[in-house]
Amino acid sequence: MTARPIRIAPSILSADFSRLGAEVTAIVDGGADYIHVDVMDGHFVPNISFGAVVMKAIRAVTDKPFDVHLMISPVDAYLGEIAKSGADIITVHAEAGPHLHRSLQAIRALGKKAGVALNPATPVSAIQHVIDDVDLVLVMSVNPGFGGQSFIPESLNKLRQAKALIGARDIDLEVDGGVTADNARAIADAGANVFVAGSSVYAGNDPKTYAARIAAIRAAATGRTA
Repeated sequence: MTARPIRIAPSILSADFSRLGAEVTAIVDGGADYIHVDVMDGHFVPNISFGAVVMKAIRAVTDKPFDVHLMISPVDAYLGEIAKSGADIITVHAEAGPHLHRSLQAIRALGKKAGVALNPATPVSAIQHVIDDVDLVLVMSVNPGFGGQSFIPESLNKLRQAKALIGARDIDLEVDGGVTADNARAIADAGANVFVAGSSVYAGNDPKTYAARIAAIRAAATGRTA
């Protein structure tokens, strides 16, 4: 079980885009800790979502941290624009380019927290030489590109490996993909403390349901009653 504070980060990829500002406000009112922003380019992943312009538009509706997950390649050329558009945490993929260390340095130079994401087939050892340059490690528990996928069970072992690598460092361990109230406790026991939840929060796009769903994931992760 992680000793770090549990953070719930609903992914706006599953929101109703026709009323995105209201959807962000609804999850904030429902208890979200972070706003998870999935940026996809149709190249690194087989889908296109949105970019800095949309981020900037919704930045005005909340001061909650924007946890921005860049599923794009190349990535370095866009870091400045993403930072200026309101990102607080910028996560890049270890697989997205040949110079991961340079990308992480660039993010920190912009005054933002730097994260690194690992696809399901990428071993934790891929980041062992940059671990002191990150603020967040993101373990993908599905193949990135689409919401609504099922959690890959092997991700629990990978989370344990990532937690061991992190050790006592001041680094958050995030999980993204197939997170629900049913598996949140096992995920927390494996060491994660930041939970990205898309369809398990936003399914049906009824704001009246968001608070209870966020509370259920938090309760499961902390072992408390919702």
